[in-house]
Amino acid sequence: MADYREILLRKGVVSLDQLSEAEQMAREQSMDTADCLTRLGYAEGGEVMLAMAEQHNLDYVDLKEISIPDEVIELVPESVARENTVLPMSAEGESLKVIVADPMEIETFEKLRFILARTIEIALAPRDVITEHINRYYGQIEGESADSMLQEFTDTAIDFTETEEGSISDDESVDENSAPIVKLVHIMIQEAVQLRASDIHIEPFEKRVRIRYRIDGVLMERDNTPRRLLASILSRIKILGRMDIAERRRAQDGRIKVTVGDKELDLRVSVIPTNHGQSIVMRLLDKDNIKIGIRQLGLSEDNFQVFQQLIRRPNGIILVTGPTGSGKTTTLYAALNALNRPDRKIITAEDPVEYYLPGINQCEVRHHIGLDFSRIIRSMLRQAPNIILVGEMRDEETASMGIQASLTGHLVFSTLHTNDAPSAVTRMIDMGVPNYLVASSVVAIMAQRLVRVNCSRCRAPVEITDAVLRDAGISAERAAEATFMRGKGCSHCQKNGYRGRIGIIELMRVTALIRDLIFSNKSAEEIRGAALGQGLKTLYQDGLLKVLNGITTLDEVYRVAKRSDTEINISL
Repeated sequence: MADYREILLRKGVVSLDQLSEAEQMAREQSMDTADCLTRLGYAEGGEVMLAMAEQHNLDYVDLKEISIPDEVIELVPESVARENTVLPMSAEGESLKVIVADPMEIETFEKLRFILARTIEIALAPRDVITEHINRYYGQIEGESADSMLQEFTDTAIDFTETEEGSISDDESVDENSAPIVKLVHIMIQEAVQLRASDIHIEPFEKRVRIRYRIDGVLMERDNTPRRLLASILSRIKILGRMDIAERRRAQDGRIKVTVGDKELDLRVSVIPTNHGQSIVMRLLDKDNIKIGIRQLGLSEDNFQVFQQLIRRPNGIILVTGPTGSGKTTTLYAALNALNRPDRKIITAEDPVEYYLPGINQCEVRHHIGLDFSRIIRSMLRQAPNIILVGEMRDEETASMGIQASLTGHLVFSTLHTNDAPSAVTRMIDMGVPNYLVASSVVAIMAQRLVRVNCSRCRAPVEITDAVLRDAGISAERAAEATFMRGKGCSHCQKNGYRGRIGIIELMRVTALIRDLIFSNKSAEEIRGAALGQGLKTLYQDGLLKVLNGITTLDEVYRVAKRSDTEINISL
């Protein structure tokens, strides 16, 4: 019987090069090749499962096309279904057919046979689809059921009395560790993980506490809890984050390690005092987010080839620029993952270390003991690294140390807060770095933003008027060849039409011409004009290309990028 990989090749779903890249990623990151194919975007989960089903002579099930009766769902307890990611499909006599994601999990099938006292037959479906339908059939986390879970605690009659000026009463200090608050905070985190949120915002107001999740970069209000619960929620989160629960006047930071399902998460907690009490933001750091390949960043084919060449240079500085939350860290980690080999030494200086990467030496900035970026860089050069990552070039000393490292034969990655790629040059010169050092050390600058992607389940073609196309700078010829898409809104995307994000990217190589302009102290606009003449695709233009391909919408591109004066006369 042919292996599922051979079946995918035979059907033309993936190429041999794509399969080789997925297998290499699987070896490096101890993952399954099937998961890597879907992560890299080379195959849909359903296509891989269909090939597996053919290999093992099993049924493939499209869960969107079937309805499972309640009496069948009740045969498998919710805890068993969630723990093993299985969904009952049909029952006949003493036999139960369940839908699974991996046909080789023999131990799981034996465990189910023992727990349920039935003969187990299996059918296949993608893991994420099974999880989604577990939520749907067992009525948790999605839709109204999630609200009811929070409502169970926010409407509770337990008295969490808050005394004047935000102080915590003696009675309340006992209640803060009681089961209801413990469960409420856990449910909040669990729900945020299942909704793919990157941040949880808990904000106090005069008569309520607002809970919002940032999903795909956009804040969405999820719940309002009574004001009386604020102090107990605060105390619970501070205890988990090892912060001082008695301190209410100063800002505090903490870190929480939590396991939700099979995910191990780090939560970075920030607490600041506001006029209505202390506000909390918890950033969810999911290790799976950094296990992506360079292919998935959103680079066009030309930029992908250029970036692959750049990161394999022996020396020089590669800068990634953009505002907070534009995916700079993910881009740098993707590059480090691609370069992480036993024959290379990689050291990073970060503030703080957000994700821990196996095989890479990561140093955390600690300002209170004088361990800042420049001191770490100076020390790490004595460790003979091949590749250095500097979390951010914030001042002249850090930038100068990074440049010295690149000039002494190291490849240096770093970030900078500028709006576009050409501005990074003038920003470094404004910090006090001599222009000749910038010109001789910086080899490329990548500016990026993140746009939301049309939901793959509910996206549909849309018509765009000629006036809108003219304003966007899209020619009639290109529009005629394009496929404009927009998500209608479904349960898969929480009714907003978008699910997931992708980068729009401006990659500027420092060519001989641009190097001469930097030597001559030319402005960012002149550097931009020269780069455009050499074929630079700006953030806005890269966004338009993704709109033409139906990946995202014009609204999303307008949200994060603007058409500059130099692009007004340029049409795609």
